Amino acid sequence: MRQKILEKSNELFLNLGFKSVTMDEIASALGVSKKTIYKYFKNKTELVDAVTKHTFCVISDGIDKICALKENPIDELFYIKEFVMTHLKDEKSSPQYQLQKYYPKIYESLKQKQFHIMQGCIVENLKYGVELKVYRKNIDFEFISRIYFNGMTSIKNKDLFPLKNYSMKTIMNYYLEYHLRGICTAKGIQQLEHQLKNNQL
Repeated sequence: MRQKILEKSNELFLNLGFKSVTMDEIASALGVSKKTIYKYFKNKTELVDAVTKHTFCVISDGIDKICALKENPIDELFYIKEFVMTHLKDEKSSPQYQLQKYYPKIYESLKQKQFHIMQGCIVENLKYGVELKVYRKNIDFEFISRIYFNGMTSIKNKDLFPLKNYSMKTIMNYYLEYHLRGICTAKGIQQLEHQLKNNQL
């Protein structure tokens, strides 16, 4: 039952936002009493914390599997983007932004974990890209990976990038292009152009 509560809550939070969804609505969507949910989670904050940890684990495992395939590093970033967008339902409700605003402690903890995972993944991506000569050989792996993480976090700020002006898919594609054009060799740019054609908005 706990797993069902996590999955249904995650779906509702992603579609409607962490703030909007009540415990009553989660119980109703599951067809159970609110008391059943409180058997597993003492309050909404505890449920939000469990849902974010669960989703983080699912996404991290998926990213690890994509990285293990050792695809072309440029393609790999687009595959990761597609995978994350699928699991976060295109982020229509700005979940990360809402988490930061209404559950700051949970957000900070999640951000630290995201940084740790993404840092390792991006550094490996950069090293492999240099090896394959699709990225420039003189790039600073640590610096680029930190800038990449910071940019990925910032584009989810709906004050900076209102969803009425940009879909999350559009912003993600713009950001990937921005990131890759700064580090690609001529060979890499060719691969990037190919990906952009396939990801036309």
